[in-house]
Amino acid sequence: MISKWIIRLVKLYQKIAPDFVRKSCRFTPTCSEYMILSLSKHGFFKGARKGLHRLIRCRYPNGGVDFP
Repeated sequence: MISKWIIRLVKLYQKIAPDFVRKSCRFTPTCSEYMILSLSKHGFFKGARKGLHRLIRCRYPNGGVDFP
């Protein structure tokens, strides 16, 4: 239930975030898509932990293809 609300918030972010923010992601899928995938696959606690860990890694020199 909580993960569904967070997924809705992430989708809202995807709609309202400026293009330069969304297009600057170094990973495929983007960090917001990764968060949605990990919450859907792993549930709230493990999915949120994996998603937040991904956000922390989202800086140079990291990047590339990474799926939950």
